Amino acid sequence: MQPEIPSPIDLRDPATAADWAQSALVKRPWRPEFFQAFADTILKHFPAGAVRILELGSGPGFLAEHLLQALPESQYVALDFSAAMHALARQCVGPGREHIHFIERNFLTPDWSQGLGVFDVVVTMQAVHELRHKTRASALHQQVKSLLQSDGYYLLCDHHTDTGGMQNTELYMSVSEQKSALMTAGFTHVEQILNKGGMALHQAHCK
Repeated sequence: MQPEIPSPIDLRDPATAADWAQSALVKRPWRPEFFQAFADTILKHFPAGAVRILELGSGPGFLAEHLLQALPESQYVALDFSAAMHALARQCVGPGREHIHFIERNFLTPDWSQGLGVFDVVVTMQAVHELRHKTRASALHQQVKSLLQSDGYYLLCDHHTDTGGMQNTELYMSVSEQKSALMTAGFTHVEQILNKGGMALHQAHCK
């Protein structure tokens, strides 16, 4: 196994988590376009919107807030390793709070997926690189696949190393590597939905 690349910040610290949340849209003002792309893609496959969604690395709740507004009949599980981020998310989601369940777990631990149940959709945004080495991604994706119902979808957005992206090629993947990691995990249909500002959103399907 490749050595873990330490994170420069501790998102379990309340002040650090708050600073990250406050700067996220300033640094990447196109993030709402990705939020909408997540929602549009889910509604394309599940027009009624009554879906069970798991978000990995749910952070301060920005994506959860958007999806709960777009899909008010959905049931949402927000998984994050930071209690501080969950506290911010509880404030962020507002009226959607009755449809969201917060779980504090770290997807770096082998048993993070146990007991979660089955989902129609798993989403994640700017979180897969928190595995702290890109070679760990396929194993995570395999665990995600085990949580999806037979016609479920995995929507993954993260930074990439192509033009306009990140420089660290041990932590981050190219767009083609992102697709390859999903295919290696057993997803047979992988499609790029959006690529902007050094981030790419992929849709992966088991069928």
